This record gives sequence, C-alpha cells and structure tokens, in this order.
Amino acid sequence: MLEQKDGKLVFTFDAEKLWIEPWGANALRIRSTHAQKLPAQNWALLEPESVTPKIEIESSGGGTLQNGKIRATISRTGKILVHNSRGELLLEEYSRTRRDIFDPKCSAIEVEAREFKPIINSEHYHLTARFESVNPDEKLFGMGQYQQPFLDLKGNEFELAHRNSQASVPFTVSSLGYGFLWNNPSIGRATLGRNIMTFEARSTTTLDYWIVAGDTPAEIVEAYATATGKVPMMPEYGLGFWQCKLRYQTQDELLEVAREYKRRQLPIDLIVIDFFHWPLQGEWKFDPTYWPDPDKMITELKQMNIELMVSIWPTVDKRSENFKEMLEKGYLIRVDRGMRTAMDYQGDSVHFDATHPDSREYVWQKAKKNYYEKGIKVFWLDEAEPEYSVYDFDNYRYYEGPNTAIGNLYPLRYAQAFYEGMEREGQKNIVNLLRCAWAGSQKYGALVWSGDIASSWDSLRNQLAAGLHMGLSGIPWWTTDIGGFHGGDVRDPKFKELFIRWFQWGAFCPVFRLHGDREPHQPQLGTTGGATCLSGAPNEVWSYGPEVEKICTKYMFLRERLRDYTRDLMREAHEKGTPVMRTLFYQFSDDAECWKIGTQYMYGHKYLCCPVMNEGQRKLKVYLPKVRQGSWKSLDGEGGSEVHEGGQWIEVDAPLDWMPVFVHE
Repeated sequence: MLEQKDGKLVFTFDAEKLWIEPWGANALRIRSTHAQKLPAQNWALLEPESVTPKIEIESSGGGTLQNGKIRATISRTGKILVHNSRGELLLEEYSRTRRDIFDPKCSAIEVEAREFKPIINSEHYHLTARFESVNPDEKLFGMGQYQQPFLDLKGNEFELAHRNSQASVPFTVSSLGYGFLWNNPSIGRATLGRNIMTFEARSTTTLDYWIVAGDTPAEIVEAYATATGKVPMMPEYGLGFWQCKLRYQTQDELLEVAREYKRRQLPIDLIVIDFFHWPLQGEWKFDPTYWPDPDKMITELKQMNIELMVSIWPTVDKRSENFKEMLEKGYLIRVDRGMRTAMDYQGDSVHFDATHPDSREYVWQKAKKNYYEKGIKVFWLDEAEPEYSVYDFDNYRYYEGPNTAIGNLYPLRYAQAFYEGMEREGQKNIVNLLRCAWAGSQKYGALVWSGDIASSWDSLRNQLAAGLHMGLSGIPWWTTDIGGFHGGDVRDPKFKELFIRWFQWGAFCPVFRLHGDREPHQPQLGTTGGATCLSGAPNEVWSYGPEVEKICTKYMFLRERLRDYTRDLMREAHEKGTPVMRTLFYQFSDDAECWKIGTQYMYGHKYLCCPVMNEGQRKLKVYLPKVRQGSWKSLDGEGGSEVHEGGQWIEVDAPLDWMPVFVHE
C-alpha cells in the first residue's frame, strides 16, 4: 500500500512501515520499521525547515517524491531508487528476490534490501540495508576517523563503533554527487564494496538514513552541516599554538614551562594539565598535594595571556568519593554480565553514563565547582569513546539503551554535558577537546583529536587521511598529537626528523597542538594520588635541541602570521560548516586529478599544503590544481619569483626545515 500523508510518501506492507520525506533543501530522510510505529528520535538530525515536495502516486502502484535536486522512487513492491534533478541514478537498493518477476534484477537468491533479522526475546532487530554499487568508478569519502591511509574509501569496510583513535561518523560523500548519513547510533558495520554497499546495525528497531544531492562537494557538506549542526565560532585562543605533554606533574612544573615560553618570546595561546592531576578517577578536582594553589596558578597564566585547559576523564574509581552516590542514583554505565568494571587502568573504574541527563548534570556541577568557577573555560574531555579495557560492546548498558543499540551516542552526549553547562553560564564560542565524535558532535563545540597513535611515519600518513575524512564528515575542528603519542624518544635523531615533519604539518591543521608520551619516562614523583601514572620526557619545542627548536620557532611564527586568515576559516566553518582542512577535490571539484590525491590538501581556499610523509625525503612531486584565475607560488619564496600555472605536476625541494606550501595568487 502506498499513500501520500502529511508531505510524506508512506509505504506499508505486512509488518513494515516506510516513510520517505523531505528533510531540508535537496534532501530526503528515509525510515522503515517493523515496530507498531516509527520511533520519534531524530538522532543526529535537527528539525528541518518546512518544504513542500512534489509527490506522485502512479496507477501501477509505485510513486515518487521530489524535493529540489533529489527524487526518490518506490516501486509497488517497495524497492527504492534515488536520482538527482538531471535524472542520474545516485542510489538504488540491492534487492534479489522474486517479489516482482518483471524487475530486471529479479532473482531466486532471496536477498532483501531491508533485512530485519529478529533478535530472540527482544523488540530489536539486526538490521542490514543493502545498496547497489551503481557505478564502479564511484569514489567515497568521509565516515569519520579510522587508522588507515586511503583517500577513496570505495572497497573498504568499517566497524561502526568507537575505539581509542577510531571515531565512527557514518556520513559519506560520493563523487556521484550525493551525501549519505547512516542515522543510527547502533554498533554495526559498513561495507563500501565495489559490488554492493551495506550498512548494518546490530540492535535497532528502525532503518533511518538521510541523503542529499548536490552539484559540488561543498554544497553537499554544507547541506549536511545545516542538517546536523555547525560548530560555534572558534575562540581566539584556538587559533595559535597549544602546548601539552603527558603529563605535567605539579603546579610548579607547568608554570615554569609557561614562563619559559614567555622568556624565549615564543607565541603560545594555551597550555594543558593532563590526566591524573586528581586524587582518584571520578574526583573531578585538583589534588592539593601537587596543585596546592590552582587559583594563583590560573591568575599567573592569565597575566601571561595563556589559557589553561584541564583533562576530564569519565571514569569513576570505586574508591573515589563520588562512586557510592553515583551508583545509588544510577549515574554509572551498567554491565549485563560479570563484574561492573569497564577499565582497570590505575584503578578499578566504571564510566559515568553520559546518556543520562542527570548524570551529565552531576559531572558538570563537579567540574563547574572545582574548575570552571576558578576561571578554567576549556576542557579536555578524554576517553570519550568511551574506552574499555575490553571492547565487549554487547556487555554495556546505558540509560538510553543497550550499548549495541545506542552506544555511538556516548561522545556526543559527553560533549553535550559540558557544552550545555558552559552555555548556561553565559559562555560563548565554546570549544572542548574530545578523543571521539559521532554525527552532530560538532554543534556541541567538539574539537576532535586522533587519539593515542604511534610515533611513526605510517601513523603520520594515517592521520592526514583521518583529518581530511573528518572534515568531509562534518567535523571541521580536528587535530592530532604532533609527533604521535606512543614511542617517540626525544634523544633519537630519527624521531627528531619525524617530529619536525609532523610539527610543520601541524601548523596547517585546524588546531596547532603539541602532545605526546615521550621516552624516556621521568621518575615517579610522590606516592599518593595520580603519582603512579608516570610522566613522559619533556616535550617542549626546546626539548629536542637547538636545530629542532629553530625549525619549530619558524612555524610557530608562521602560524601567527596566518592568524587573521585562520580566524576567517573558523568563521566559515561556523557559518557554513566548511572544513578547515580540505581535500583538493573539495576546492577544485572540476579537476579530475584532484579526486585521486590524498597526500596534499588545502588549508582553506588559499594554501596548498604538501606534507613530507617519508623518512629522509628531501624532494616531492607536487600537483598544482587547475585554477580558473591566477597561478601558484611557493609560500616562502623558494624558487625565487617563479610562478607556476595550475594543472601540472612539478618536482620541488623539501629541505628538513621546510614543508612545501603553495599560495593561490
């Protein structure tokens, strides 16, 4: 049965109810369920502005719904196809049944496009949605942050789940001219195959996806930002250099580092107090043994015009002062089997339930009293996946439902807890650093970084891909640990080279942030509180010797010269959802070569960045995109006043002290 109802195309057959409806300009939301009625949750989507679609129901039993540049067709047997306004096929469900013997793809193998496989003794289903690979040359981008180096994701498979250094943001941009959001927070899997594209949810009641048509990648990504939310305006202290390490152990140590940056007249906007500055996990406050006068410390930092960020962990140690109360009130995540232990790092702990509104408020109030009211206005919301000692996703249960059904919401709710608390205090331009995100996290001021990654050249290449895909996934605020997190030895010349190349690239990331757990570790300082969490070696720019410091200094001042430009990029991200780091094809979609290149990118519209990604490399082959007007010139004047025309590959020098960057003049 097919009918038009309240501006929707409604299909029913047996237990299934399916809606196709407009959801913003040139976009559709498609939902299907076997439940009694469609659930009310919008998940990542915001309520759209009202539009009036054109709906037609055919005498043959099929129907169409057109909304601007996009048109969905559903057959009398329920198969969906999506075209753009030029009649080009964008998406087609993969169905191999004999329900319609006149379908050219009629088949006896009996594979449904929308498979709801019942979970015994549950109202939920294991859902699989299947789509044709309508064009073997299609390229796909986005999907969040995964530790892999590929730009084109066609042919790849992704776990739709969060882990340390992995963020599932299930939005993909297609070279065919559409964007697709899998609007379901269930743990699952996506396969972007050459023969078939599938999205799976391990536990859900409803198929829910959003699709938009656009003539350019920019039009698609900006439409997605309108549908899911845009970042606030980046505050001024987000534009310059951020200093961090694992970990400053005392108030005096941190202040001495800040003073040294000022003595050396190096630009610095923010410094970070990392984890285990608290007595126990779940006690969101300074340990007075090591941080005896935080008010005085914060005052001195403000006098130096340095913002202070502090680390927040969601874990609650069973010995902590808040555990008993949080347990009684139901503010902690639960387990369906075994002991209630989610992490055993530096203590037996379990996470606060960020999906519980009262639990969010409880944690915010603790942070407000012990940090915010002292003048700390930016937080590092670590462990945001959340990280488990064992990723048994089917064992954890939240206020909003089983982890398998809604677990990918956790980082979004974690960001929401602090964003809404800070907003109630009257703060504007909110940014907090998180290790994970889901679709829509950006609207809660989430600056995502790529987690605890290796200090290696392979890892560096992976992070470039991660940053570009995150921008296309609607997360324009992204950064990485300069130098990587694990395994870098400050004494090792090989690591120093990697560090230099990473630092050069970091100056052209949305946020320019130094962090890492460096070798060799420092001796344990003290015996109480977080003292058993050892500190890594010094990780300031002068920690690597004069040659490295000189190169770092050059890039710190270069970032300062770009401050006005970076501010404009942040405003564009805030107003339109535009990535700060952009794939070449995002800026030059008419240049076919740009769709193939993932080792270069644009910092905004003007700067073509060519990171050095290999040990010992001193020359690079660089592609200069075709431009309608103007030409390309090296940023630092290397090569004299030589001007290069676009649309060509050239070889350039890449000495250790310089990463090739070209300016579109």
